[in-house]
Amino acid sequence: MAEGDSTDNTQPGFEIGKDGLSGIVVGMDGSPASFHAAAWAAGLARRERARLVLVYVEAVAGVAYWSPMGVAVASEAAESLVEELKKEIVAHLRGIDIDWDFVHHRGDPAVGLEQVSEQYRADLIVVGRSRRRGGLLGTVPATLVVEAIRPVVVVP
Repeated sequence: MAEGDSTDNTQPGFEIGKDGLSGIVVGMDGSPASFHAAAWAAGLARRERARLVLVYVEAVAGVAYWSPMGVAVASEAAESLVEELKKEIVAHLRGIDIDWDFVHHRGDPAVGLEQVSEQYRADLIVVGRSRRRGGLLGTVPATLVVEAIRPVVVVP
């Protein structure tokens, strides 16, 4: 270390993707594109022996959350969707030898995926491409591609 340099580089730290993949976060919203993303990521996780973290982010900024009654209805609908997603994920991952978790997070979807990625120290975020006409990627993938601190893969 140079004179006056206070940086201690002898301590090994977490570096995103520097030694292969150890964790992969996938955004799940129940759409076919999100299941394509999960299937692609599951194959990668199997090959890399990485943990797969499937994340449903409940966006809480919608009109439904403006009233107590709306919050109750929206939360109940989200819980129902989460249970359905879990069932479908279990069915899709049956027979694939990987470690995986399912996380239900609340907040902005792009921010939520980044937060869960940080929590799990994931090396990669995988999302599906929007199927809406006119948009190339969709809001969440576009935001992640520009703002995420780790690599983002957008699966068609």
